[in-house]
Amino acid sequence: MASSAASFHGIDGPHQKDGSYKYTNRLASEESPYLLQHAHNPVDWYPWGEEAFERARREDKPIFLSVGYATCHWCHVMERESFESEAIAKLMNDNFVNIKVDKEERSDVDRVYMTYVQATSGGGGWPMSVFLTPDLQPFLGGTYFPPQDAYGRPGFATVLKRIADVWRSRRNEIVEQSADTMRQLSEAIQPQASGRAELPEGATGRYIESCYSALARRFDAALGGFGAAPKFPRPAEINLLLVEHLRVSQGREAPSATASRPGRRRDALGMAEVTLQKMAAGGMYDHVGGGFHRYSVDEYWHVPHFEKMLYDNGQLAQTYLDAYRVTGDARYARVARGILDYLHRDMTHPDGGFYSAEDADSMDKAGKKAEGAFYMWSADEIDEVLGTDSERSRVFKQHYYVKPGGNTDLSPRSDPHEEFGGLNCLIERESVEATATKFGLSVDETEKTLAKARQLLHERRAQRPRPHLDDKVVTAWNGLAIGACANASRVLANERPAPPPLFPVEGRPAQDYLKDAIRAAEFARDKVWDAEQKRLRRSFCRGPSDVGGFADDYAFLISGLLDLHAASGDEQWLRFALQLQTALDELFWDDGAGGYYSTTGEDPSILLRMKEDYDGAEPAPSSIAVANLVRLAALADPDAAQPLMARAAAAAAAFRERLSEAALAMPQMCCALHLLDSGHLRQVIIAGRRGAPDTEALLDAAQAVFAPDKAVIVIDPSNKASVDFWREHNPRALAMVEGASLKGGSPASAFVCQNFTCKAPTSDPEKLKTALAEARSAPSATPVLGQVDLSALGKK
Repeated sequence: MASSAASFHGIDGPHQKDGSYKYTNRLASEESPYLLQHAHNPVDWYPWGEEAFERARREDKPIFLSVGYATCHWCHVMERESFESEAIAKLMNDNFVNIKVDKEERSDVDRVYMTYVQATSGGGGWPMSVFLTPDLQPFLGGTYFPPQDAYGRPGFATVLKRIADVWRSRRNEIVEQSADTMRQLSEAIQPQASGRAELPEGATGRYIESCYSALARRFDAALGGFGAAPKFPRPAEINLLLVEHLRVSQGREAPSATASRPGRRRDALGMAEVTLQKMAAGGMYDHVGGGFHRYSVDEYWHVPHFEKMLYDNGQLAQTYLDAYRVTGDARYARVARGILDYLHRDMTHPDGGFYSAEDADSMDKAGKKAEGAFYMWSADEIDEVLGTDSERSRVFKQHYYVKPGGNTDLSPRSDPHEEFGGLNCLIERESVEATATKFGLSVDETEKTLAKARQLLHERRAQRPRPHLDDKVVTAWNGLAIGACANASRVLANERPAPPPLFPVEGRPAQDYLKDAIRAAEFARDKVWDAEQKRLRRSFCRGPSDVGGFADDYAFLISGLLDLHAASGDEQWLRFALQLQTALDELFWDDGAGGYYSTTGEDPSILLRMKEDYDGAEPAPSSIAVANLVRLAALADPDAAQPLMARAAAAAAAFRERLSEAALAMPQMCCALHLLDSGHLRQVIIAGRRGAPDTEALLDAAQAVFAPDKAVIVIDPSNKASVDFWREHNPRALAMVEGASLKGGSPASAFVCQNFTCKAPTSDPEKLKTALAEARSAPSATPVLGQVDLSALGKK
């Protein structure tokens, strides 16, 4: 049992002389790695829950709520400065009930109070520090507080004393004002519904055009990205640009954009490519170990905030795969491989799920925690590893801008606190071709030299103290990673010739990524899905979290499972996706105004039930859910497809005002609107024995082309489970396959169907690629000669 507050005062220092912990609080019994980090603070922490609320009410004390996450740099700083200070802990314990929340586990709590902090202070971030009344109404909020007064700002100790005094002298006034503030906030984010909205005719194209135009205005043509430093990767923005490129190529852009059409296709793709290339060349990409850091503090994508997050890497892998499909440029495939090989190597649970994050901080040579210590290099250490004045060392240092005095000199923002003196953050300032020319080498020789150098440095780096690993498996983020791995298994199978293992790319067969996706999906099914209750859990650490899944957990996992079915052909993943969609609709759908709430509304401690309307570091759940519904409709029997499409349209229409006022806030929703605008997606029906070479070749071909307006249906006529599933969910598609006499011994065949009319089947992967690369035809009521009318088949 956790210790009581009475045991929290006494000897200085965190440990007793025998090395045992001096303090242990209630967080010691929690699962969250972040909460466990604070289990031995002298602060009498509570987890979020009724025990803390009841004590606050009983003792009439305000609540201090601290929200952060395990790999948060400034959270660690505030812990060291304030939460490990016995003097500050005494102020907290005497005057407040103190609650610690992991924002990744309790994103519902974080969302409510971050909304308050942003509304009242104009900004937000983590650690988030909020003071609440005993009935959970916030009355003061901020982020990081230094321990003592400095630079004209009050320190945390001063803030605690003042709030304690004000609570004693003006308690009723605080309670009234906080309740009034929350009423206003609730009205602002939850306006009274006046009936379900509909998307105006032609609105989808206008919203997409508006989002594209806003990105074009903010684009940094020299360095990539949108806006000034710090620069965050926002994959949804790139996804929208790739969609815009496709729409223009198909003549589907909004009428207002027609005049500038000749250049728009190039501009959309050009903005995407410059940004992707600059991000991958910068220090934000870990050239030695693969994967992306959280964001760049400077405008060059050079010096990052060094934490690595699963949600970034899962999305970025997908985006680089799409860029490869659009352009055929092998550089994008290599980056995607680098991300996924990093996840496989360093971020995989023994049972198959993917871990959440790695910290920015680690021990430096002096034995102190420092940001980036694991990733930065001195020129001398590089020489030591690669050979002083060796060609390998000289080529590497030239290519990665390594300097004897350190290289964080590109921008005043790169090292404003002079933390990285004498250290180098690797960045590609020139192309491999340019480096090869300077040393009289071939491009192939230079590639191999750099790859061997990276591998040697990786081996040396492995001897350093690693950053802390947040080994929590978050359901939503695993959905993103499952989708990336599944798509990679097919997209990268089209690389010809197979790429060499240029470390940190390991040269794994593309099918290995499918194995990673399947293991992660099995983890989700076995560890966080309650098959009896048909409910997800938010996460898994040493066991499944007590916290139920949120809308993003359901929506992101459904998306990943749809990708997994398209890659594997295994209908079990569609069954799982359909179960999740049913639960998502039951738990989160707004019957009044449409769209999905982020939470179920079942927890009375969550004061605001919101619908997320911002595709930021992670997309909003409804943005993914709209696309999922359109994709599910394309897999279903035409009669079952209609309600799915109607729900997709209603979900998108719920955000009509947001899209009209600021479409840039929702680029991923705009991608979903492209699918909605497509009507019923093209169906690629692949009939063949699962795992057979001819079926595999068609599955590879189906994913070779960037064609988001398609859905893949895999029917194995020799497999009873496959036949039974499609007889239940799409008997017309099954009847077509059976009517074409595609039995177990026949070669695998693919039908490309649009508007329930299918082209004649082909067994040629190249013909399938060609068909998918063609622009969609306009809907026609008359079947075309040589095609099969799908709508006439399979009717009962």
